[in-house]
Amino acid sequence: MAEKKKKIGEYSADSIQVLEGLEPVRKRPGMYIGGTSLQGLHHLVWEVVSNSIDEAMAGYGNYIEVEILPGNKISVSDDGRGIPVEKHPQTGLSTLETVLTKLHAGGKFGGDGYKVSGGLHGVGISVVNALSVWTKAEVHQKGKIWTQEYSRGIPTGKIKRTGKTTKKGTVITFEPDPQIFSEIEWNWKTISSYLREQAYLTKGVHIKLIDEKDDNPEMHRKVGYCFDGGIKSFVSFLNKGKEIINPNIFYVEKENDGILVELSMQYQGGMKDRLMSFANNINTVEGGMHETGFRTALTRTINDYGRKKGILREKEGNLTSDDVREGITAIISVKLTDPQFEGQTKSKLGNSEARTATSAVASEALVDYFDKNPQDAKLIISRCSLSARARLAAKAAKDAVIRKGVLDGMTLPGKLSDCSSKKPEECEIFVVEGDSAGGSAKQGRDRRFQAILPIFGKMLNVEKARIDKVIKNDKIQPLIIAMGAGIGETFNIEKLRYHRIVLMADADVDGAHIRTLHLTFFYRYFEELLRRGHIYIAQPPLYKVQKGKDFKYAFTDEEKDEYVAEFSKASNGKVEKEIEKVVEEDDDETSDGDENEIKDKSGIKIQRYKGLGEMNPDQLWDTTMNPETRMMYQVTIEDAERADKMFDILMGSEVAPRKRFIQAHAKSVQNLDI
Repeated sequence: MAEKKKKIGEYSADSIQVLEGLEPVRKRPGMYIGGTSLQGLHHLVWEVVSNSIDEAMAGYGNYIEVEILPGNKISVSDDGRGIPVEKHPQTGLSTLETVLTKLHAGGKFGGDGYKVSGGLHGVGISVVNALSVWTKAEVHQKGKIWTQEYSRGIPTGKIKRTGKTTKKGTVITFEPDPQIFSEIEWNWKTISSYLREQAYLTKGVHIKLIDEKDDNPEMHRKVGYCFDGGIKSFVSFLNKGKEIINPNIFYVEKENDGILVELSMQYQGGMKDRLMSFANNINTVEGGMHETGFRTALTRTINDYGRKKGILREKEGNLTSDDVREGITAIISVKLTDPQFEGQTKSKLGNSEARTATSAVASEALVDYFDKNPQDAKLIISRCSLSARARLAAKAAKDAVIRKGVLDGMTLPGKLSDCSSKKPEECEIFVVEGDSAGGSAKQGRDRRFQAILPIFGKMLNVEKARIDKVIKNDKIQPLIIAMGAGIGETFNIEKLRYHRIVLMADADVDGAHIRTLHLTFFYRYFEELLRRGHIYIAQPPLYKVQKGKDFKYAFTDEEKDEYVAEFSKASNGKVEKEIEKVVEEDDDETSDGDENEIKDKSGIKIQRYKGLGEMNPDQLWDTTMNPETRMMYQVTIEDAERADKMFDILMGSEVAPRKRFIQAHAKSVQNLDI
């Protein structure tokens, strides 16, 4: 029979594609790990580690080790029970192969394998296997070692016994597939931060990270974490170096209706709250029912207790949720048998029973804490009351500012040289230090997609400034208006006029200070812009190295030395390694009027750029603004706790932590311009 020819656009049974085994994962990896960026790459590690954490939470192990190995490999080992290796009754394969090659195969679907787990969906380790060019599973169990290897999710051989052992547990080693991930680069800070977090959430468990990817043993490093205090220690870590309101950290761990609730909190003097929630050790960054339950209980209990003890005055209205959250550092951790997450990346908890359990535990424990620590209770409630009064005052001031048209409907700043494109995704704004540099940037830019906003002088330190002062500040207000997304409760990221906001300051101490002030501003009031990758730092060159008509721009001292050596070798001249050496030899130095420009014996000219204003428009375009040749750093928040701590040290009101930081790092500072 002749085969029937299918018409173009015809929708039939042949149009339906059936993906078998792990094919769906390779076809749509974003559905399982959130994407194929560096964030998705590191999610592979989280999936494997979560299995080891589950063993620890179930009481079968207390040691986990993560190794970064040569060739982009990662190894995760534990001392748990080990994945079973006997034949699985449903698949006819070994249980190990079943777990690593079948989606939704695991011990976390209501059986007796785990009461509580983070690897809920049973797809984690099989997804890692599918997205790896090579995977090796090694099980230490009952005195024997069992091993099996895979390639892109397909076994390369049968499971086999490879030796004897006195250990127990599982070792998973994998190498991510470059066909899936365009960039494979393990970030030490990202991994160590995650493992430290897991150690806080699983008290008493030892977690070790080892980096041996470099061939040079001197470059190897390792760190270990173990916290007997659990999330109470976590809160103490987050608040280290900050002005503390209640010295005694609130902590409770209690089971309610089958849900284990663990809470800890402490107030600090800043205005930004840090509330982190977890469900089965998974960071629910979008919150959920457990977070809602805690917030409700906190607001209600503080109002009731404050009224009962006369700390809150009768004429005052009730404190709002915002009032009681200002300055709080809190960790909420729940462990439950059947968590309902939104999506495989599990960013929000949906169980309504988690809200009830968390609220009940928090309410009872807070009253008990206030009764046992009356001075702490008074300090906390007074601080919340002050927040309420400041909120009302700030709202009145802000409303007055807005009524005067400072933000709403106001025309763009006069100093802004806007771009012609109206597509935010292709537009960028350079926030430039000083008028002279701003003038060069305006002349050198591509007017189609590059806007320039010069800001002269240092902006307000917003670390402890309220929003009414921020929006009235003459250095900040033009930037808020230019961005177009509003601020505070009026912020709407969909209205952002530029998807790249580039901070461009001189490469000296003043420039670094200005960048720090800007980053503090963005971190405190526009954190979402940082998290979405909209903030960049321009990198102007430090030197121009020239020999005759040939020249190169150097962004570091090392590059400068390299180019000097290169030009010297090309002319068979003597290599001059250090500018200082040339300056000291008066008979060798020549100048054409620029104090930052010198020549060595071989005629190599080195110009040191101390400010953006020293560059003409063409130079600024070539080195700093041209997308084809420029160097820019994208500002991200890979470790929000460390970023928060650093801003507090550098910009906060406490002098002692800043003094200790300067003393500790003073000797490592190079090329300090005074």
